[in-house]
Amino acid sequence: MVKYKEDFYKLYHVHYQQYPDDCIENIYWLEKAVQADFCNPLFISSKLETEKEWEKYRYLFQMHLNLKLIEQHLRLGRTYDKKAIVFYDAPWKDEYLRNLEKTLSCYKAGLYYWQEAKVWYEKANTSSFNFLTLTGYQNWEDERERIFTGELNYEKILNREISRVEKNIEELKSMESKY
Repeated sequence: MVKYKEDFYKLYHVHYQQYPDDCIENIYWLEKAVQADFCNPLFISSKLETEKEWEKYRYLFQMHLNLKLIEQHLRLGRTYDKKAIVFYDAPWKDEYLRNLEKTLSCYKAGLYYWQEAKVWYEKANTSSFNFLTLTGYQNWEDERERIFTGELNYEKILNREISRVEKNIEELKSMESKY
């Protein structure tokens, strides 16, 4: 029975060729994971020995889930994205506009998850955890460190993509229906 965050997270998977349905499925499982309770520390994939480790694990896991939600929204938005608008796109203007609206909503949803990820990052990055590293979850620790150094900043990426998409939408709206 799927009941805990860790169970829902196991249902998340990335395909080599990821179609929109795969992204939507992953978003569903990841959102379920965010809402679910944590399982008993005895049943997680790596051993934790102290309550402080358990606390940091929970913060890092929540941060990681939100980062994965951002990635999936970026993948889904990229499916509908029209990177460049050219004059001969005019006959399909309405279709491109619908797709760009989908892209825009995906990227804006990613911004919400970035705010959530930063909240959990801040909790996992407090001074009480300075000398505590969860070696069984090194990739989560790496994500936290990359946010700390500014190397990982989805807000910058998402805002850049949102402004580009908005510019493309304006360009399409100003275009004649024929070329």
